[in-house]
Amino acid sequence: MRLQLTSELQWFREELRAFFTTQIPQEIRDTVAARRDLTRDQYVESQRILNAAGLAVPHWPVEWGGRAWTPLQRHIWHAEMELACVQPPLAFNVFMIGPVLAEFGSRELKERFLPPTANLDIWWCQGFSEPDAGSDLASLRTTAVREGNEYIVNGQKAWTTLGQHADWIFCLARTDPSAKKQRGISMLVFPMDSPGVTLRPVELIDGGYEVNEVFFEDVRVPAENLVGEENKGWTYAKFLLGNERSGVAPVGMIKRLLADAKTHAREISVGGRPLTEDPYLAARIAELENELLALELTALRVVAHSEGGKPHPAPSVLKLRGTELQQAATELLVDIAGPLSLASFADTDSEVPEWARVATPSYLNFRKASIYGGSNEVQRAIIADTILGL
Repeated sequence: MRLQLTSELQWFREELRAFFTTQIPQEIRDTVAARRDLTRDQYVESQRILNAAGLAVPHWPVEWGGRAWTPLQRHIWHAEMELACVQPPLAFNVFMIGPVLAEFGSRELKERFLPPTANLDIWWCQGFSEPDAGSDLASLRTTAVREGNEYIVNGQKAWTTLGQHADWIFCLARTDPSAKKQRGISMLVFPMDSPGVTLRPVELIDGGYEVNEVFFEDVRVPAENLVGEENKGWTYAKFLLGNERSGVAPVGMIKRLLADAKTHAREISVGGRPLTEDPYLAARIAELENELLALELTALRVVAHSEGGKPHPAPSVLKLRGTELQQAATELLVDIAGPLSLASFADTDSEVPEWARVATPSYLNFRKASIYGGSNEVQRAIIADTILGL
């Protein structure tokens, strides 16, 4: 089965392909293709090129840089970026805090933050999860106490991805300690270099330092930095997480991983025959490709039914299945590499090809995929409640 596009959409896709493959520096695209970490400067350079061409925030309101594209056009945009090995715009900016500010922020906050957020002049990080409030985010303990024209923030956040690069944080804090769970939570934004903010890197199982702990000790935040209304932060958080879950079904990236898997399987022989001739492996790849097509069709249905800026509850399906397929694809590459995958942390002068050296760290890193954006167990509960009505 193949998706058929109209002639106009085919032209639209080709225009995007031409731009992505000619305007984004080859060095950046090669880094993404090799599954190496981009530097902060590379992230910024790539996003600023996209933003200058009107391709960084097409899903935002037109007033703030959006393109009024159809859901299908946005899907093609995102998939073609991934297929071209172009780093998508920074999720914290473009898919998280940007849409929240556009939907719920005051006019002042929109004018102050949306243009630099789109251009990555401000790098945002997410202050949601805590040591005892991950999947049960509503149990967060970080507090924000109003004193005159300021909030005093105290507490701790965990798993703050790329916080080492961030200029600002969007943070959930409890502003009404007497309220239960979801009630009494507000969203504040403030600079990461504010007095009282301390960041500590956390080494991950893949050897990287992608996430951080962040500590707040009497951090003073101007009351004007409150997003929306006080004690309505849970509403904004749900809106944000809905957008995040829609973006964690990276169809284009998984297609690229499967294409790489087939290429490498042709290059590796066992018993004098390439791995592609192994019936079990061939069936495994075919099954993943079929599952990926089903995911892509589901993604199209979901975006087509998102109205008025309010995500359809089905993003939970995309989050659940998309992360499972991400993990399956990275696991497949480890299995194809076989013993070569043991050279995970070998130097660049190793005789083991780079794709095999990164196979295991990539597999280990994507264990996180079934946790972030709300764990897959939580997504199953959401699907049962909001979609199946159980």
